[in-house]
Amino acid sequence: MSNRLHRETLIAGAGVSADKAHNSVSPPLHLSANYYWNDPCEKPQYDYARSGNPTRAQLEEALTELEGGARGVITSSGMAAVDLVLNLVNPGDVVLAPHDCYGGTHRLLAARAKRGHFKVVHVDQTDLAALAAGFAKRPKLVLIETPSNPLLRITDISKVVSFAREVGAIVVADNTFLSPALQRPLALGCDVVIHSTTKFINGHSDVVGGAVIARDAALGEELAWWANCTGVTGAPFDSFMTLRGLRTLFTRIERQQATAKDVVDALVDDPRVAKVFFPGLGSHPGHEIAARQQEGFGSMFSVEFADKIDALELLRKLEIFTIAESLGGFESLVCLPAAMTHAGMTAEARADAGISNHLVRFSIGLEHGVDLVRDILAALDGAAVAGNVTYLNKQQPAVGACA
Repeated sequence: MSNRLHRETLIAGAGVSADKAHNSVSPPLHLSANYYWNDPCEKPQYDYARSGNPTRAQLEEALTELEGGARGVITSSGMAAVDLVLNLVNPGDVVLAPHDCYGGTHRLLAARAKRGHFKVVHVDQTDLAALAAGFAKRPKLVLIETPSNPLLRITDISKVVSFAREVGAIVVADNTFLSPALQRPLALGCDVVIHSTTKFINGHSDVVGGAVIARDAALGEELAWWANCTGVTGAPFDSFMTLRGLRTLFTRIERQQATAKDVVDALVDDPRVAKVFFPGLGSHPGHEIAARQQEGFGSMFSVEFADKIDALELLRKLEIFTIAESLGGFESLVCLPAAMTHAGMTAEARADAGISNHLVRFSIGLEHGVDLVRDILAALDGAAVAGNVTYLNKQQPAVGACA
């Protein structure tokens, strides 16, 4: 029957009325670390919470169905999800990654490559010539991040998949910025999709988590084996809360992306704005690809402000937007990538990715669009004198930086 149901219906009913012990409507939370065996020679479905938990399984099943996959694994964080898929490569293998990937991913790839776990090659995946040159190195695994963080570049997933099939590479798509509500990479040919469920999937900025979903059951089982082996699986309570947040995913995103468009429309022609990075704009170089492979343009956008605007002072003057890392929650957030989410990258790497000291990233929440526009315009009025941002040219430790 599930194949005939809309995805909104699937997540609204995930785990509902499944409790046979006490007939609870809401799925119960199973916190037990271990499970008893009826016989020492008969292993039960669940034996130890690291390898399996009923609450985590409900979230795995719901997300796997939403993404159209065969097997899912819930991890303790989005970075744990990224690291989990890196177990699919060996020393000497090449990982092909975006040149402008999220700073935490960039840091992880660099650290593991430095230890000889694999070789990493960064290319502009929106440039077909650069992409072809990258695939000439015959990568074992390809990471896609589309839309990219923080410049919202759009990678043509089908073209990457086509290149990958020629060399037998595994294609992994980070779908955090859109969620399965607006994009389903597995349907476009990707082998694995990953998420920081902390973001849109949970949507309430109160749980850290990740997910890895494979299109093929055998690959999914391999990932599940590594997750159990390394202990990166998510906690039951976190899974319970994430499933609770997931139920409102479509409703939240519908409102958030509509508001994001209104805010972008109010900023795009402002003389204090040098450029707006939002795939929903017809002028965006990836607009047509996004319209083809996405079901919406999302609620994330970034703004390159004119030199006469002090970006740091702009953030300080905002009243409704909260200065914080992360995204996709019910509250509107703002960050300066060069000093926050991507501070762990060198100044040279940020420059190569196009992340300047004047770039500001916005995550639109559930507030009224008129209030958000008024907040930004008022802050712009008070930030019209260029300030000193030279310290941003130094690499920051960014030990705890998140997307």
